[in-house]
Amino acid sequence: MLNEQIINNHHTFLKTLEHSFLDGERISALQRFAEMGFPTKKDEEYKYTSLKEITEKQYNFFPSEEHTITQEQLDELHLGEENFEWITFVNGKLRKDLSNISIENVELLSFQHALNSPAHREVFDQYYNKISQKDLAFTQLNMAYANTGFFMKVPKNVVIEKPIHIFYISQNQDGNTIYNTRNLLIVEEGAKVEIIESHHNFDESFVFTNSVTEIFTYPNAKSDWHKVQNDSDTSFLVDHTFAHQEKDSLTTVNTFSFGGKLVRNNLDFIQNGSNINSFMNGITIIGNQQLVDHHTAVHHNQPHCESYQNYKGIFKDSSKGVFNGKIFVNKIAQKTNAYQQNNNILLNEGASIDTKPQLEIFADDVKCSHGCTVGQLNKEAMFYFRTRGISEKEAQALLLYAFANDAMQNIDIEPLRIKISKLLAEKLEVSMEF
Repeated sequence: MLNEQIINNHHTFLKTLEHSFLDGERISALQRFAEMGFPTKKDEEYKYTSLKEITEKQYNFFPSEEHTITQEQLDELHLGEENFEWITFVNGKLRKDLSNISIENVELLSFQHALNSPAHREVFDQYYNKISQKDLAFTQLNMAYANTGFFMKVPKNVVIEKPIHIFYISQNQDGNTIYNTRNLLIVEEGAKVEIIESHHNFDESFVFTNSVTEIFTYPNAKSDWHKVQNDSDTSFLVDHTFAHQEKDSLTTVNTFSFGGKLVRNNLDFIQNGSNINSFMNGITIIGNQQLVDHHTAVHHNQPHCESYQNYKGIFKDSSKGVFNGKIFVNKIAQKTNAYQQNNNILLNEGASIDTKPQLEIFADDVKCSHGCTVGQLNKEAMFYFRTRGISEKEAQALLLYAFANDAMQNIDIEPLRIKISKLLAEKLEVSMEF
C-alpha cells in the first residue's frame, strides 16, 4: 500500500519543489527504492522487527503548514534550557518565530533553504549523501523525498558554547502523515558543537518519520548528537545516522528511547584516521506493545582508535527490544580498543529482547570485547531494600534507575542530564529529586 503511494506521489512532489541539482538523484533514488521495496522479516537486518504496522497504512505526503501550537505546549517540550539555542520545524517547515538562534560565524540553515541556494552547491556536492548507504530502502526513500531538516557547518576552531535543540513537530494534520527529514552537520578542524534532536506528534493520527543524518567530524574536532525519543503511541520513527570521523576527533551519539509505537535506530560510525574516539550510549525504557530496535556498526579502518558502546534496556508489559551491534576491525587497524555491551531487564513475562553483539576482526593486535545480558532484578538487592523499610515498588525503581544510570555518564549538558533522569523516574513511576 505505502509502496504504491511513494511511487505515485513522487512526480507531484517534484512539482512542489524548485528545480535543483538533486532532481536526477531523487529520481534515481526512487527507482532504487522501487526495486528494493521495504524490508521484511525475511531480510536478516529486519529479522526481529516487522514493519507491517507502518507499511500497511496510507499517508499524506503533503502536510498542511497550518498549526495552532501554543507557547505552553512548546515550553513543555523544552528541557528547562534558558541558555540554549533552538530550531523548530512545524509540519515540515522551519518556523523562525518559534526558534531562538543567535549563533554567529557559522552556516546554519534549514535543509530546504540550503538545497535551493546556489552558494551552497559546492558544500552539497562535497558532503550530501556521501556516507549515507545507497543499498538501504529507507535512505533511498529519504533521498527521493527529503525536503525538510537541519543543515549546519561549524568553521575551523569555532566552539559553539550553547547546545542546539532541534524540534520536529507535527500538528493539525487530517490523517496519517509521512516526513522525510534530513540533517547534515559538518564540524571542521578544532571546532566543537552539541546537538539535541527530538520529534513530537500532537495528533491522534499516525506520523511516520524517516530520518537520515550525516555527521562529518574533522581533526581535533568534537561533535555530540543526543536523540531524545519520547513521542506518542501514534508515531513511527526510522532513523539512519552516519558519522564520519577524521584523525584525533571525538564523536558521541546518545540515544534515549522512552516513547513511540515503533522506533528503529540505525547508527554507523566510519573511522577514517588514527586516534579517533567514538562513543555510543543508549537507554531504552518502554512498555505496552512498543518496539525499539537498535542497530549499530563501528568501522575501525585505521590504527590506534577506540569505540565504546553501552546500551541499557528495560522492557515492561508486552514491549519488545532488539539490539544488533557490530564492530568491524580492518586488518590495518592495529591497536584498536573496542568495547560493546548490551544489558537488559525484562519486568514482565510478555516482554522480550533479541540481542546479537558481533565482532569481525581482521587485525591481530587489538583489544575488543562484547557481551549482552538478559535477566530480571537481583532478588538479594530487592531483599536488602525491603528489610530497610523501602516498598517493593520503590526498591524496584531505585534498582532500575541505578541500572540505567551509567549510560548517562557522558552527558555534558546538565539540563539534558536532568531531563533524562526525570524521564527515567517518570517511566519507572518513582519520585526522585534532581
